[in-house]
Amino acid sequence: MLKVRVLGSGAGGGFPQWNCNCDNCTGVRTGSLNAKSRTQSSIAISSDGEEWLLVNASPDIRQQIIDFPALQPARSKRDTGIRAVLLIDSQIDHSTGLILLRENSRPLEVYCTRMVHQDLTTGFPVLNMLEHYCGVVWNEIPINGTSFEIVGIDGLVFTALALTSKAPPYSPHREDPHPGDNIGIHVQDKTTGRSMFYAPGLACIEPHLEPAMHASDLLLVDGTCWTDDEMERRGVGTRRSLTMGHLPQSGTGGMIEALKPFQRQRKVLIHINNTNPMLVEDSPERAELSGVGIEVSHDGMAIEV
Repeated sequence: MLKVRVLGSGAGGGFPQWNCNCDNCTGVRTGSLNAKSRTQSSIAISSDGEEWLLVNASPDIRQQIIDFPALQPARSKRDTGIRAVLLIDSQIDHSTGLILLRENSRPLEVYCTRMVHQDLTTGFPVLNMLEHYCGVVWNEIPINGTSFEIVGIDGLVFTALALTSKAPPYSPHREDPHPGDNIGIHVQDKTTGRSMFYAPGLACIEPHLEPAMHASDLLLVDGTCWTDDEMERRGVGTRRSLTMGHLPQSGTGGMIEALKPFQRQRKVLIHINNTNPMLVEDSPERAELSGVGIEVSHDGMAIEV
């Protein structure tokens, strides 16, 4: 059975963000809002509950391991339940956690696209840095539709789908987007046939994504902002959600509307920015989502597909 654990459900900076005093962050700190704190987005996937694939290595990985004992099973003096790491992009909030895994007793098995590998060996050379510690075995993720398997994560088949996106500011090709800068992942259990689609950074549902999404039983997708101008509304910046590569939930063409064709799928939002009003569990925004069958993930959420 395909098992999914939400290790972190927040966007970059988590919730509350360390330097933010917006209504959400202030409210969760003081306890005046009905909201949960969140670490930065990452999930773990397994077929047997013992060997786990870490999907994105958050800067909060140490706390996430503490909060999920299966990732530290203590079968020997030095041990981990993390068999491999898969990166969907090279963003700092999805790759910095690799540094915290440097004490691994064997080279880290890292799965990523060629574009992500380029970024993480040049502009942000974390993979080079790890060569001075545990070392890295790079496994290239194909983006031509070819499925692949991960050694040790038995019974699961993975397929990457390239997403329209921009590479991080430190990428050598920041202003020259390439396929593979950001991907979504379709994961299928070979025994049950059930599957999921994971895309925490989704600017739009492109036509080539629709077959994989319709074939999936779980859609775990981008929940960053409620409105395109949310940062400005909250008084913390002027960057737009769509400019950052995230489809807002509300409004014409937003995520709520975009997910309407997927009636049989379980729909869960992840990568939620600290400014998003749906973080408040008794908010009108949360009620609107519940009314159309869309869930909001939280740290520690366990899903069996």
